[in-house]
Amino acid sequence: MLPGMDAETLGALLDDVATGRVTALDAAARLSRLPYADLGHARIDHHRALRQGLPEAVYGPGKAVDHLVEIVGELLTNGTGPVLVTRTSDEQQAAVLDRHPGATAIGRTLVWRPVAAGHRTERVIVATAGTADLPIADECAATLVAYGFTPERLNDVGVAGLHRILPHVDSLATANAVVVVAGMEGALASVVAGLTAAPVVAVPTSVGYGASLGGITALLAMLAGCAPGIAVVGIDNGYGAACATVRALGARRAATTD
Repeated sequence: MLPGMDAETLGALLDDVATGRVTALDAAARLSRLPYADLGHARIDHHRALRQGLPEAVYGPGKAVDHLVEIVGELLTNGTGPVLVTRTSDEQQAAVLDRHPGATAIGRTLVWRPVAAGHRTERVIVATAGTADLPIADECAATLVAYGFTPERLNDVGVAGLHRILPHVDSLATANAVVVVAGMEGALASVVAGLTAAPVVAVPTSVGYGASLGGITALLAMLAGCAPGIAVVGIDNGYGAACATVRALGARRAATTD
């Protein structure tokens, strides 16, 4: 098993070939694993960090416990950079941590080998309309932590009590990016985007009563928001919101470890 690589590691390998420290055959053997590793039940995309600047993450629901354990092992052994598993069940989490200890658990997300804290100095705020939105915000924050950010949390500042967000106007105005997590009618995204020039990524959640339609109302409201330039991800997609934020701020810098 030979380790995968990000752009920095690939550059070092090519330098080693050029100087004779690594033979061309050894380099070819190492590169042969880059496209993907075929585990039979899954094909692990070791090439993703080179293409996108962010390594592959693992979505927990629907995966057999033994498959999840093997996938995480492959990423840890033959990949570089952070390893994330999102939305783990109690059974999955216990089994994976038993075989691969050392992860940080943030909500239902597990993070191994995060980029060093402080590697990214941009200020990213993750704001929630209500406490019911916290699990999705946790997923977003965990992903940002994996890529070296130290996200600031701004919880329970929804539009039903608009005065709760007003003390934070200056903080929002000086942020480098803001993720807004909101269900019900999803109006918080337009409010926040009207208070800052930073990129705003909106996450509609499935929180709400009957007419919220499991998040569809919030999704459509965010897409139709009157503040221009809001980026909207899918319902309950905290991971995707974090990745959109990292891309907006420069993914390549987040993909390297110190």
